[in-house]
Amino acid sequence: MDDTQLERLGKGKYLLLTSFRKNGTPVATPVWVVRDGDTLGVWTVADAGKVKRIRARADVLVGPCDLRGNPTGDQMPATAEICDAATTARYRKLLARKYGVLGRVTLLGSKLRRGADGTVGIRVTL
Repeated sequence: MDDTQLERLGKGKYLLLTSFRKNGTPVATPVWVVRDGDTLGVWTVADAGKVKRIRARADVLVGPCDLRGNPTGDQMPATAEICDAATTARYRKLLARKYGVLGRVTLLGSKLRRGADGTVGIRVTL
């Protein structure tokens, strides 16, 4: 793992997370990202397609992107795993800190709509 790549991806505003369907078709999604030690943390809705795809197949591609998911750099192979409740809560705090008012409002709105168990964290290891 290259620490500069991890740092660059963790500092970026968006991460393009590409997961794969059972038939191998890639599905790319822009997500908010935080660095968590030697890994990256992502937060998403628990019943999102990417969560289902990652549970079935942990290998993913990650790279920097803009808000609309247009790549702004090369993608690299990684492994993703769905996190437990404690790790998901830590990712929420890190995201609120990184994304400021917008992050806090988004996280609060999600908690009100879906409850605490309506979202999950995804740990990405390069």
